[in-house]
Amino acid sequence: MEQHIRVEAEVVREACALFKESFGVDPEAAGCQAGCGPGRVNLIGEHTDYNDGFVLPMALPMVTVVLGRCNGSDVVTLCTNSPDADAPKRTQFAVPSLEKPLKPGTPKWANYVKGVVAHFPGGCPGFDAVVVSSVPLGGGLSSSASLEVATYTFLEAITGRKCQKLSEKALVCQKAEHEFAGMPCGIMDQFISVMGKQGNALLIDCRSLESRLVPLDDPELVVLVTNSNIKHELSGSEYPTRRRQCQQAAEALGKKSLRDATVADLQTLQGRVPAVVLQRARHVVTEIRRTQEAAEALKARDYSRFGTLMVESHASLRTDYEVSCPELDQLVNAAVEVEGVLGSRMTGGGFGGCTVTFVYKNAVQKVMQNIKSKYKGNPMFYICTPSAGARIHDVRKFATVE
Repeated sequence: MEQHIRVEAEVVREACALFKESFGVDPEAAGCQAGCGPGRVNLIGEHTDYNDGFVLPMALPMVTVVLGRCNGSDVVTLCTNSPDADAPKRTQFAVPSLEKPLKPGTPKWANYVKGVVAHFPGGCPGFDAVVVSSVPLGGGLSSSASLEVATYTFLEAITGRKCQKLSEKALVCQKAEHEFAGMPCGIMDQFISVMGKQGNALLIDCRSLESRLVPLDDPELVVLVTNSNIKHELSGSEYPTRRRQCQQAAEALGKKSLRDATVADLQTLQGRVPAVVLQRARHVVTEIRRTQEAAEALKARDYSRFGTLMVESHASLRTDYEVSCPELDQLVNAAVEVEGVLGSRMTGGGFGGCTVTFVYKNAVQKVMQNIKSKYKGNPMFYICTPSAGARIHDVRKFATVE
């Protein structure tokens, strides 16, 4: 079914209500601040970020909000109302010191906050805060990065210390995920959550950390995100295994990363590495090229070519990288059958989660109907356009919003 995407003001107001319920004081009177970090969908460029390649994500209108205030102590108290978060929904921990550094623990949802607190430049005071999100958990839309970025942005607000270099902010959030969630992710998720701009995708060079905006503002086109409702946990063995396979291929080629490899180089790997390692390398090398070409196609408003590259990307992820699954394949196949669809592919780490479909606005309802008739599961649909990156909200502005 099509999901109502809660506008940001709704999420902030929900956070205000949860804060009052949790801490017994009105957030406006308490001088609360709210940090907001969006989720993301990657249009093309999957499993290229940790190979020093290119990615082309956009920020979503779904967001995570961390709202709270300094409490004058050295203790952090956190609450969430997320039904998908593990218990307990209220937790406490001391701010880190040299004698007692922070360590990950339970509940797992708080580890993303802990990781950012542990690495926030200059340290931070104790605080009371709540976490509210409209980003689906486990759907491949980067709920974790949105929480990390929202936390960092909230800490900027309560300390008055704003990061001058956005890439450094993203890197701190990535480090939090590496060390506190045990997830060896690339830089893309945190980067787009920090740096997204309304009406634009963002081409990110994951080696140099340079980025450039790519306009995606045609009013006749939308991005349809379809949640397969198949859950996945990326901290399992599949993701680290593929990273090792990519490193193995790069080392066999004598290259720092697969970013420097060509399709011709891949032919020299035959017989020198296991066939599965060659498959993984082939996906990464061709996906890096596809992503660069896709950004140029989008810039030139060659939407047909862009869509074709999306479909090629999905085929490569399914066959060479083997991170798709029958449910994602069903969703993609059902989408591309409909006239008005330019392209469709799985997005995110794989093994479930979401697909992303590039489609003319007047065909969206037909796409959703066809998917519902063909897909064996229970899909959820989000009609999206590129949104803004991280921001701070003055809670007072939401006190009188109807």
